[in-house]
Amino acid sequence: MDNSHNLLARIDTAIKKALDWSVRHQAREGYWIGDIDTNCCMEAEWIMAMHFLGIKDDPKQPEVIQAILSEQRDDGSWEIYYKAPTGDINTTVECYTALKIAGFDPDGSELTRAREWILAHGGLRNIRVFTKFWLSLLGEWPWEHTPNLPPEIIFLPPWMPFNIYSFSSWARATIVPLTLLCSRRPVRPLRSDRRLDELFPEGRENFDFSLPRKHRGLCWESFFLAADRFLNWYAGLRFQPLRQTARKFCIDWVIKHQDEDGVWGGIQPPLIYSLMALFNEGYLLCHPVLQRGLRAFDEHWSRRKDTGLYINASESIVWDTVLTMLAFLDCGIDPAESDSFKNALRWILGKFVEAPGDWQVYVKDVKPGAWSFERANTWYPDVDDTAVALIVLARIMNKFPGNEELKQKLRLALNWTLAMQSSNGGWAAFDKDNNSLLVTKLPFCDFGEALDPPSVDVTGHVLEALGLLGHTMDDPAVKRAVRYIKSEQERDGSWFGRWGVNYIYGTGAVLPGLRAVGEDMTSDYVQRAARWIAGHQNPDGGWGESCASYMDDSFRGRGTSTASQTAWAVMALVAVGTRIFDENIIRGLKYLEGTQKEDGTWEEPWYTGTGFPGYGWGDRADLKKVAERLEQGPELSRGFMINYNLYRHYFPLMAMGRARKYLAQRGY
Repeated sequence: MDNSHNLLARIDTAIKKALDWSVRHQAREGYWIGDIDTNCCMEAEWIMAMHFLGIKDDPKQPEVIQAILSEQRDDGSWEIYYKAPTGDINTTVECYTALKIAGFDPDGSELTRAREWILAHGGLRNIRVFTKFWLSLLGEWPWEHTPNLPPEIIFLPPWMPFNIYSFSSWARATIVPLTLLCSRRPVRPLRSDRRLDELFPEGRENFDFSLPRKHRGLCWESFFLAADRFLNWYAGLRFQPLRQTARKFCIDWVIKHQDEDGVWGGIQPPLIYSLMALFNEGYLLCHPVLQRGLRAFDEHWSRRKDTGLYINASESIVWDTVLTMLAFLDCGIDPAESDSFKNALRWILGKFVEAPGDWQVYVKDVKPGAWSFERANTWYPDVDDTAVALIVLARIMNKFPGNEELKQKLRLALNWTLAMQSSNGGWAAFDKDNNSLLVTKLPFCDFGEALDPPSVDVTGHVLEALGLLGHTMDDPAVKRAVRYIKSEQERDGSWFGRWGVNYIYGTGAVLPGLRAVGEDMTSDYVQRAARWIAGHQNPDGGWGESCASYMDDSFRGRGTSTASQTAWAVMALVAVGTRIFDENIIRGLKYLEGTQKEDGTWEEPWYTGTGFPGYGWGDRADLKKVAERLEQGPELSRGFMINYNLYRHYFPLMAMGRARKYLAQRGY
């Protein structure tokens, strides 16, 4: 008991240090925002885009180049996530190309090592569609051997099984500008001394540029490959009925969807492709639309580190803010007495999205009212951010009884969230019932995820919000959600994590949600999940899981301990509330307390956030059946992994706050 008492006293000290760190790092406007580390495709594609746009001598370029060089692995490659088992062919080819554009000597150390690695790993034959697009724009890959995206897709109505709204929000925002580029097939050739001849060691004339075929016989792949050949043939004709009208519709769609901060969709691909597409359609760099987009790179779409200037893949400004607010509440901060919290509340209420969005194509008769992930992305509010905001607002309602704005926005957000529930009972991030596998058969869908199906982690967060707002297991929406969660549980008791790495994240999101709506936490399926969590605790008391778990089941729940993943595991066990797991909770707290830095935060170079697992359909996979077809290994060459730099901070704060309260109630 004495040792436990001393631990809780140390946890109190750790909480205070971490809260002080948060207050010191809060922006004057009230928000929090952490860096997002991804991979060097971001920097390489910026270099290539500036070449395409004819922008020379941008003062940012030397620092961006330095960032690329600083991330090169010893073997010459570039990786998708920190300490991946091997480099990634696509990132390495794109970085190689960017360095050639910048004038690096192909016989220099950097490019020699990169080239040797590329050729040793199959060469350009193994690159993805997006990388082929970039090489086509530079004249290094024939357009006729690049999957075609016809702008006429803009005409297809939403009731058809295949249309732009069949794609996930991020894919949709990327595809529309790409149709403009594909229909024009522009080329901005590299200087003769900067071409990629050395990546074609047997000569371009002997290189097989054709699309690889994975299946034989009659199948959807055969159909779409034939359709792609037709579209490429059609793109070369002089007479193309409706094409010019389709281009105009696509241009209008792109311009209409630009965010207030100049970005598109709050992510890098639509920003980059939209700038190039509009420029190629005759929009001058001085046009206000392009000016806003280019200015974003100077204002908030790039960030300096000791190792160079990095281009953002996205911004987690709303997500970081609402999760920090939740951490404050978990640690017992009185929201009415905290200037820091009240400042954040004013800012977050000001970010409420009541504008129309693409989600309305399939979700009718509900007023807009939600939060987005990023700074100014009003077209695509997301359920996950809205769920966490609802959790925060539900917990502070009694502290601000006269705040009608807060009450009104809570009601609107709740109604919107309920309306976004998919037919299988779960919630996705941005869309409802966005799960048509047909679109994943298209030749250009060999990247990331083209769909946004429901996930248990988003659903768990929604359940946590609903429980705080008085919804119980008798509620129809809750019943459907719990049934969905049960159907998604793995045989070992864990749940797949769509938006975080991986089974620790999924399980850590589900269990608090189930407790909030009144599930019996002694039931067998809950206890199996808790035993899985407890069984994957590391000897140092922490928990960790590698991104490789998305392609190798032996990494499930296995990896170097991290602060964020330890926090998810601790919160999962606290939610279960069974005394047999108290020792696991205490050991987890000791890990967090023992690894906290003097300044109050934690060190975490590991990637614990997930953009895309790389499956194509955005849902969990039976790896034994699909691993070969995915054409990626644990390096995740089709995936996109993220290090949210504030995950290491607010999640441990939440865990310590919740565990401190739990153990105190237990009499420790």
